[in-house]
Amino acid sequence: MKNTNAKYSLSNVVTELKSKTNPDNLEGMARYGISTHDRLGNSIPFLRKLAKEIGKNHKLALELWEKGIDETRILASMIGEENKLTEGQAEKWVADFNSWDVCDQVCMNLFRKLPFAEKKIKEWSKREEEFIRRAAFTLIACTAVHNKKMPDDEFIKIFSIIKQGSVDKRNYVKKAVSWALRNIGKKNKNLNKAVTKFSKELGQAESKSAKWIARDTLKDIQRETVTKKWT
Repeated sequence: MKNTNAKYSLSNVVTELKSKTNPDNLEGMARYGISTHDRLGNSIPFLRKLAKEIGKNHKLALELWEKGIDETRILASMIGEENKLTEGQAEKWVADFNSWDVCDQVCMNLFRKLPFAEKKIKEWSKREEEFIRRAAFTLIACTAVHNKKMPDDEFIKIFSIIKQGSVDKRNYVKKAVSWALRNIGKKNKNLNKAVTKFSKELGQAESKSAKWIARDTLKDIQRETVTKKWT
């Protein structure tokens, strides 16, 4: 597609996506627990390339989301604008999550940049829906990587949210909780020590999921490739 505004109507973008479908990808996605319902099989690199060609276009992003195809929704998160996405729209999008990869892509591409992201972490971590709760911990994981100015104390305050989420037995939630905790533990020496201490305490909990999260976190953040950065 050439970089002309006329090319980037909803119908033309959807036609472009459908012209590059790859059904062979669907089998591999299914093996990784990715929902293949309403899925074309487009690769993430292809979607990123297309998003770069389109550029930021919030109106088109909203239209793509309503199309209801997983690839159109991932693409929407790539071209959506964080200063234009309202809380209401964010709530609508998160309620539509039907697969862990859509959840993670939307959080990484757009939700982490929202001015109300911290508020949504607190709210969504208390929600019962599996992918909405996962979104809260995915946002924490993304914040740990991308927010270079957030003080260590603010990350330590998040431990209370992580502790609450650690008792959730659902696979896609507990893996996101571990991801969040591991990313905090990799930020610097101080947080590595804090996460190590917290994880050991978490490992003493009765919850099997909490014990798993503790083991998974400690195994990751105590690797030599992580700790040698601060020695």
